[in-house]
Amino acid sequence: MKKILSLTFIFSFLLFTVQNNYAVSQDQEMEVVEATEIQEAEVAPEPQSVGFTQELKNRFIEGGPGFMGIVLACLILGLAIAIERIIYLNFATTNTDKLTADVESALKSGGVDSAKEVCRNTPGPVASIFYQGLDRAGEGVESAEKAVVAYGGVQMGQLEKNVSWISLFIALAPMLGFMGTVIGMIQAFDKIQAAGDMQPSLVAGGIKVALLTTVFGLIVAIILQIFYNYIVSKIDSIVNDMEDSSITLIDILVSHKK
Repeated sequence: MKKILSLTFIFSFLLFTVQNNYAVSQDQEMEVVEATEIQEAEVAPEPQSVGFTQELKNRFIEGGPGFMGIVLACLILGLAIAIERIIYLNFATTNTDKLTADVESALKSGGVDSAKEVCRNTPGPVASIFYQGLDRAGEGVESAEKAVVAYGGVQMGQLEKNVSWISLFIALAPMLGFMGTVIGMIQAFDKIQAAGDMQPSLVAGGIKVALLTTVFGLIVAIILQIFYNYIVSKIDSIVNDMEDSSITLIDILVSHKK
C-alpha cells in the first residue's frame, strides 16, 4: 500500500505539471481561435452524432489532464481495492450450517482431531475460528471460548483490510473535483481582469472546463460508494455468521464434554 501511495503522489505531481503546461497552451490557442472564429461560423459543418464513449472521452480531455487525471487515479485505485475485497469476501463466505453439522458429526465419531481435520479442509474465517476453538478444547470450554473470541477479532480485521482506503477515495474524488472548479473559476476571473471587460465568450470555456472536474469527481464517488456499500454489507453478513457459529461451537463442545 505504501508503494501505491508513493506512485499516486508521483503521478499527481506529473499531472499538475502537465496541467500548467496545458493552461499555457490554451491561452496561446485562444488567439488563433478568435482569429478564425468568423471563418468557422460561415462554413460551420453540420453537427455529427457522437457515441457515449467518445463523448465521455471528449469531456475528459476538455476537463484538462491535471485534476481529471488525479480523479481517474482515485477511480482506478478504488476499483482495484474494491474488486480485491469482493473476491476475498466471496471466497470467505462459507455454508456455516453444513460446516457446523460436519464438525458435530466428526466430533462424535472421531473426536477433536477428526473435527479439526474438517475445519482444516474448509476455507473461510468461520472454519478458522472453529479450528482455534477445537485446538483449545482440551484445556476446557472456557479456554476454547476465549480462543474463539480472540481469533474472531483477528478474522474481522482481515475482512475489513483496506476498506478504509475506498472510503478515502470516495471523499477525495469530489473534493478534487471541487478544487479543480474553484481553480478554474479563479483563472476565468483572471482573464476578465486582464481583458478589462466582461465578455461571456471570454470565460464560458474556462467555466465549462472547471465544472467538468466536479462532474467527474461526483461520478467517481458514486461508483465507489456502490462498491463500498456492497463490501460493508458482505462483511456484516460474514461477521454475523461468525458470531452465530461461534456460539453453536461452544454449545457443541459443552455437549461433547458431558
